[in-house]
Formats: sequence, structure tokens, C-alpha cells
Amino acid sequence: MSDQAAPVIALRGVGRCHAGPPTVDALIDVDLEVAPGELVAVTGPSGAGKSTLLQILGLLDRPTDGSYTFEGIDTRMLDGRRHAALRATRIGFVFQSFHLLPHLDVVGNVELGLLYAGCARRHRRERALAVLDDLGVGEVGSAPAAVLSGGEQQRVAIARAIVREPALLLCDEPTGNLDQRSGARVLDLLDQLNERGATIVIATHDPDVAARATRCVQVRDGRIAGAPS
Repeated sequence: MSDQAAPVIALRGVGRCHAGPPTVDALIDVDLEVAPGELVAVTGPSGAGKSTLLQILGLLDRPTDGSYTFEGIDTRMLDGRRHAALRATRIGFVFQSFHLLPHLDVVGNVELGLLYAGCARRHRRERALAVLDDLGVGEVGSAPAAVLSGGEQQRVAIARAIVREPALLLCDEPTGNLDQRSGARVLDLLDQLNERGATIVIATHDPDVAARATRCVQVRDGRIAGAPS
């Protein structure tokens, strides 16, 4: 980790307790930093807390204990509106299920990433087409999202996530619904984005995905493995 660049992510003593009954401690006393330009894999068995960790990193959920600083901003200090605005403009999401809208064409789906960020309409289509071309799916821009292959849909989902140039890209099992060949292409794409400077955190069960990362963080029973209990 760089000694010069401030971390994009800094968690200090983060816990997340889900109300019961019974109550469940999904995360316990988590400390984690991610520097700009890292590609970090979060690994661990189902139920270990990986998805809860990504939800907190993505500002989809708030810790019940500890602090989360994102790009130098203490997120505890943000009200709901500012919390949502930061998420919409600075964080991109890629999920195992592509979450494309089938009634929109490919360009329309990618434009949604800019719409939620408040980008002016006249710039959205131009930017969406440029990113699709860059990711190798520009030729399907006018096609309905529902007719694409799984690999194409995931590349479109990545285009939607990065079109607003977020500081952080969060991927939750991004190859989980893909065949081996399509999954490898998606991982190659994430590697390329990382080489260009994107900061990426991937939650995965797949050792081949974890092997691509510059660093692996293992979560077990809500804790970072190796951290004192």
C-alpha cells in the first residue's frame, strides 16, 4: 500500500449488527484500508460477511459500530441526501445478476449511470457510447438488453458502473452467472480497468478470481481473518 496516497477506503472498528430475534453480528471490529489503484479480493465462505462488507463500502448500509471514511469523508457525518449523492457519483456497482432493464436498449441502460449522477441529457448518450466502444460492446448499443449473452450483459453492466468514472468499483461475484470463457473476458476487463488506475474491490468464492487481485482479504465469521478477536 502506498505511503503517499491517502486511502480511498478506511474502516476502523466497523461492526454491523442485524436486529433479530436473534440478533446477528454480520461484521465485528473490522479494520480495512484500500489505497488508490488497488484490486482487492474479499474471500470467505457463504455467510461470512462479504456481502455486508460490500454494502457498507458502497454506502448501501451503515455500520452500527466504528467509522467508515471514504475519500477522506467521515460518512458518519453525512445525512441521507448527502450519503445518497456520494454513492451516486463516486461509487460503481457490478453484481452477479446484471440488473439491466430489459425494456431499454444497451445505451439506455448505460445512460442510467449518468442520469442518477445528475449528468446533463445532451452528454449522456455520447459518454455512454464512448464507454461501450471502449469495452468492446459498442456494436450492440441499440440492441435490447434482454437479447445479449451473459458475458455481453456483464460488460454492459460494467460500462454502466464506470461511465461516471467512480473512485471505487465494487463487484459482488461478477463472474458467478457466467461460463468460464465469458468469466475470463470479464476478469480481463477488470484487470485492464485496474491497470488504468481504477480502485476495485471484488467479493468472490472463486480462487481464480482471487488470484487476479493484488491483495486478498479473507472474512470469517464477520471478522477479517488474522485480526485479533
